[in-house]
Amino acid sequence: MHRRHPLHPAPVPRRKGAAASQEWLVVPAAGEARAGEFGRHRIMEMTGLPARDLRVLDPLLSYPSTILGRDRAIVLNLEHVKAIVTAAEVLVRDPSNPRLQPFLLELHARLAIPDASIANLATDGGDETEQAGQGNVPMPGLGTPGCAKIQPFEFKVLEVCLEHTCKCMESETLALEKEAYPALDELATRVSTRNLEHVRQIKSRLVELLARVQKVRDDIERLLDDDADMSELYLTRKFAFQGVNESPGRVESNKHASADHDQEKEEEDHGDETESGHESSPNVKPDIQELEMLLEAYFVQVDGTLNKLCHLNDYVDDTEKYIEMMLDEQQNRLLQTGVMLTTATVVVTAGIVVVSLFGMNIHIDLMKDPETREMASIKNMKFWETTWGTVAGCAAIYFLLIYAGKKSKYLK
Repeated sequence: MHRRHPLHPAPVPRRKGAAASQEWLVVPAAGEARAGEFGRHRIMEMTGLPARDLRVLDPLLSYPSTILGRDRAIVLNLEHVKAIVTAAEVLVRDPSNPRLQPFLLELHARLAIPDASIANLATDGGDETEQAGQGNVPMPGLGTPGCAKIQPFEFKVLEVCLEHTCKCMESETLALEKEAYPALDELATRVSTRNLEHVRQIKSRLVELLARVQKVRDDIERLLDDDADMSELYLTRKFAFQGVNESPGRVESNKHASADHDQEKEEEDHGDETESGHESSPNVKPDIQELEMLLEAYFVQVDGTLNKLCHLNDYVDDTEKYIEMMLDEQQNRLLQTGVMLTTATVVVTAGIVVVSLFGMNIHIDLMKDPETREMASIKNMKFWETTWGTVAGCAAIYFLLIYAGKKSKYLK
């Protein structure tokens, strides 16, 4: 008998890059930054983002610039800055990119600035909890009378991202202007293949940069036009408000545990209405003044950069129209020259016809040999009269045709 060996399932080949780790830099609100490789599922657990939002940060897919507000995080894809911001930390994609080094330095410098109002949060935490138990719900991040407003962590990171993006786009715009205006002036002075190729490359860069700046501007404008989207970016306030709303519900349920069923049901309904009222109150009229001022400042800056690019684009278009007018004028001159040469050819052909007639072997008195000296002189005189008459007639016909062309405005 043959011995049966247990069958082992063949190993399923793992898709390459399906769960590949990606390099991230985690910068907390307080503490040292740490770099590491995290898989997609790990990032989803840390931030609560769906997979489609993580695809926005994939550099291989080339998504346009965007700012997305989610329940627990903010997705930032601004030029080469790709980050996920939570209420406590920020995750920066591909920190080894040399273009990100200035951004990381600015971020560390911004977060290293001590916030005098942070200490007030720790000392006033107990007072806020007592006020919440009494029904006075504080709004974290909004400040109280007598206390300075606290800028949330996510707004600090958002400000650094927008500032770095605006600086990069502004520097690219200035460099492009510095190169484009002399090249366009040189092309307007002398049209050559080299100048045309240089201007073509400049316009390609201009169109690309213009589209990128326009996308950033439109995204900021979209946030400014929608109060609900701006309120989604208040992560610290949302988390604090959710924590405040959970504690009154628990106290209320323990207090009325021994009541009868009808009374308990009424109180629960009343409590649900109260909680829904508290939860919907910030959605009805959210306080977004701080974020609105922040976005408006950078919207003005991006709009100024966009105006410079539009002005440069208009200058390129004007130069192209000027070049086209110059080429059209040269083409018209060539056409007029061709018409004049064609007319001259026709006139010369008419003179050749006259010469051909006299060159025929015909028996007329003009063709007979002179017998005396006087007849020879007469024949010579007639010859020159015929020659100069033919030339004068051709010239008269030529000038007459040119005059007719100019009078009919076919020639200038």
